[in-house]
Amino acid sequence: MSLTRSLLLLLAGALHAASTGWPLDLGWPRGHTLWPMQLVAMAVLAACLLRTRSAGQAFRSAWVFGTAYLACTFWWLFVAMHTYGGLAAPLAVLAILLLAAALALYFALACGLWWRLVQQRPAMSPLLFAALWMMAEMARGTWLTGFGWGAGGYAHLDGPLAFFAPWVGVYGITALAAGLAMALAQSVFTSLQHRRLWGGVILTLTALMLLPSGVNQWTQSSGKLSVTLLQGNIPQNEKFEVGTGVQRALQWYQSELLAARTALVVAPETAFPVLPQELPANYLEALRDHFADAGRSAIVGIPLGDDRQGYSNSVLALPGAGGQALRYDKHHLVPFGEFIPPMFRWFTALMHIPLGDFNRGALGQASFEVQGQRLAPNICYEDLFGEELAARFTGAASAPTVFVNVSNLGWFGDTVAVDQHLSISRMRALEFQRPFVRATNTGATAILDHQGHTTAALPRMTAGALVGEVQGREGITPFAWWASRCGLWPLWLLGLAVVAWAWRRRA
Repeated sequence: MSLTRSLLLLLAGALHAASTGWPLDLGWPRGHTLWPMQLVAMAVLAACLLRTRSAGQAFRSAWVFGTAYLACTFWWLFVAMHTYGGLAAPLAVLAILLLAAALALYFALACGLWWRLVQQRPAMSPLLFAALWMMAEMARGTWLTGFGWGAGGYAHLDGPLAFFAPWVGVYGITALAAGLAMALAQSVFTSLQHRRLWGGVILTLTALMLLPSGVNQWTQSSGKLSVTLLQGNIPQNEKFEVGTGVQRALQWYQSELLAARTALVVAPETAFPVLPQELPANYLEALRDHFADAGRSAIVGIPLGDDRQGYSNSVLALPGAGGQALRYDKHHLVPFGEFIPPMFRWFTALMHIPLGDFNRGALGQASFEVQGQRLAPNICYEDLFGEELAARFTGAASAPTVFVNVSNLGWFGDTVAVDQHLSISRMRALEFQRPFVRATNTGATAILDHQGHTTAALPRMTAGALVGEVQGREGITPFAWWASRCGLWPLWLLGLAVVAWAWRRRA
């Protein structure tokens, strides 16, 4: 592979990453999604694939593109590993590059197989490319606990393909975008027939953008709920220090919880950064009594457990009706940060991660009932896994009406990671047509409506309380229906069926 092609693929990969969250306050607002850029970046890869002469060359081209794409997507892991984890800068850079290169193998294998199957059958190229790229993204997002951060579909939050979110979810949108990118590349490098096809695609996308928003509505209002979302902005390097960050957090959150006057108050992940038995005397009991007497509710992040039973990253719901506090235990844990994979304890020891080995909560835990709304908590990057959130939608009567995300992105500083995570919540809002309320330590603390729009937000890296109103929603989208019963298997089977069809046609 030539140097020119390698540089072009590296640039295209970087642009693909930027399309899912613009990293600079330059030209566009930081965090803005740019769906045309995503299509162009993928079309550059597709054009290179169309001009390759072997499966090996296709493999290498996709691997270079994928490594650049992923490294530029989650480069902010450097902040967590080096600034707060204490890992030497060269080792942190090397770890990110190795992770990106390893995950890029999914794309490389997909494109190598695409080249072998598409020979003498150029008409099937977009469909086959869409299926294989989708399966590569799903593999990245599910196998070995999964890290699907920055999938191409997130770039289309504000584009015409967002129409399909409540039907096929982010991976389905990723497939559609990949197929369109290949069709665009073919329209430039192949016959007039493909150019006419691309013209038809453009007209279709334009028509989708002009459709009224009500055409694709699957849910209806279940009433309104007043909320206060707390953002403590506790410095990450002090957050778990007993004499500084812990005391500051306990004082600040106690004051804000007691001062709130809305029906629901939400404090972020590990807002209380110590176990209940390590809290000041009667601290939690006083809060529980306060909310019981006031007829209000609070959701607060706190680690739970002991040496005998193990520990969990949890939230407690302090119900306005009194009685025993409800809890939610995080199900999808972060490798190295919340559980230690076999043979990697040495790596987490290097990074000095507190509370780094948690028990896993059950999938599809019960929602919290607050003034007629069913609140479904999720912690940190759990909102990345739409197929897991869907486990709560097996019945319309018990399905959540509002999602509540509590996070601490202080590990990643003031980077585009904050914006990317907000986009993840926005995509889940579109898939399920449910509002999201997000309470975070440093940002983005925000209220999202069921169409994925940010209706209110706090400035990042500041301490404050966001007071607003959220409208719950009832009803089941097509995505929620099939994902709650089958997970991602319908998309896997569809992709495998396309590959099998292409294999038979090749024979």
